[in-house]
Amino acid sequence: MIASQGYAQPSAKILIAAASDLKFALDSVAATFKKNHPGTVDITYGSSGKLFEQIANSAPFDIFFSADITYPQQLKEKQLTLSEIYIYGKGRIVLWSKKIDAKKEGMNGLLSPVVMKIAIANPQHAPYGKRAEEALDYYKMTEHVKSKLVFGENISQTAQFVTSGAADAGIVALSLALSPNMKKEKGSYFLIPEESHKPLEQGAVITKHAQGNDYAKAFLDYMKSDAAGAILRHFGFTKP
Repeated sequence: MIASQGYAQPSAKILIAAASDLKFALDSVAATFKKNHPGTVDITYGSSGKLFEQIANSAPFDIFFSADITYPQQLKEKQLTLSEIYIYGKGRIVLWSKKIDAKKEGMNGLLSPVVMKIAIANPQHAPYGKRAEEALDYYKMTEHVKSKLVFGENISQTAQFVTSGAADAGIVALSLALSPNMKKEKGSYFLIPEESHKPLEQGAVITKHAQGNDYAKAFLDYMKSDAAGAILRHFGFTKP
């Protein structure tokens, strides 16, 4: 029997590939979505570039949430999508540290002698890593800190480096800095000005694997709702 909302059967299921910066926000959105749309929402988190490669190589994901719009556009160019690209929000980057007062010192804190290792996401396949590099260039710090850089496979691992002490400071997603996991840590963050890097517009798209799966369309439609928007704002995402 069709659910009263007209979207899906209780046995409906979708598999989502999502950028790691969405870990807490998208988990919350999925939980509220399922209250009125019974079914299974499985989410795999990783770097946008690696998830893109998996989808391009026929991984069975129904929706792709990227930390930029470039990777969804590339899927569209490969004719691997069913929907238009929906820009669900704009991300921000922050400098986060336990070793320095990041909020007070700002980017200059990276020059402190106590900062021996600086974590950023791998810019080869993580949009947040690319933006971190741009910010370092903007502040003319690249040459001063390049020997200190350590790279996380994705922005979530980058955040783990700084919270665990494996790195003394890191450039991470604001959405993770606002998460319960990082809020409980004794660290501080500096919101890096947007003019220091290209925008982090983040896009989602339904993939060809979701052909005939109304539950996928229902989920992406829900992402456009006020309820989902409020959750995204809570985790630091802004409207593009």
